[in-house]
Amino acid sequence: MQRTSQRTSQKTTGRTSQRTTRNKKPAAEDAIMLLTADHKRVQKIFKDFEKIKSKGDNETKAEMIRTVCQELTLHAQLEEELFYPALREAMKDKDLVDEAQVEHNSAKQLIGELESMQPGDELYEAKFTVLGEYINHHIKEEQKEIFPRAKKAKINLMELGEEIRHRKADLQGESTMEQDVSEDEDQSDQFRGSEAH
Repeated sequence: MQRTSQRTSQKTTGRTSQRTTRNKKPAAEDAIMLLTADHKRVQKIFKDFEKIKSKGDNETKAEMIRTVCQELTLHAQLEEELFYPALREAMKDKDLVDEAQVEHNSAKQLIGELESMQPGDELYEAKFTVLGEYINHHIKEEQKEIFPRAKKAKINLMELGEEIRHRKADLQGESTMEQDVSEDEDQSDQFRGSEAH
């Protein structure tokens, strides 16, 4: 009798803990964790690009470049709208944030050039490689200098992380809607073209 009740208790306890684990929300991430995850994501693509640079097909490389440009554009906007203003407000020395902003501006210029180019264009891959070098330098400074100071400053990084997460979702939704409208216009143009024939 006791063995049965122990087994039942163990089974019930096991189910309860499984149920609890399954229903748990993922652990909240603070602003630094979110921004670091973005950094890792683009750094991986830059590394993967270097591996296939000499032997990969143009479409694969172009897709990697498009993805990085989109990720960096979104990341920079989040930092400029939310993270950097919070740092400026909380820190006395604003030089690091100013330098980070200048680095963003340089990266945006290269991103703009890359977005107007096609695979096979002169300097297309070289510009992407240089962008990677800029970004790696920027990431190193953020993670070794800015993030530690942000942790020491009186910034609620959890709250800021929540703001970043919501703003990112909003911006990604806008991007998806713009892409859908662009695809609809392309299809409409193709339809009009076929009607004319």
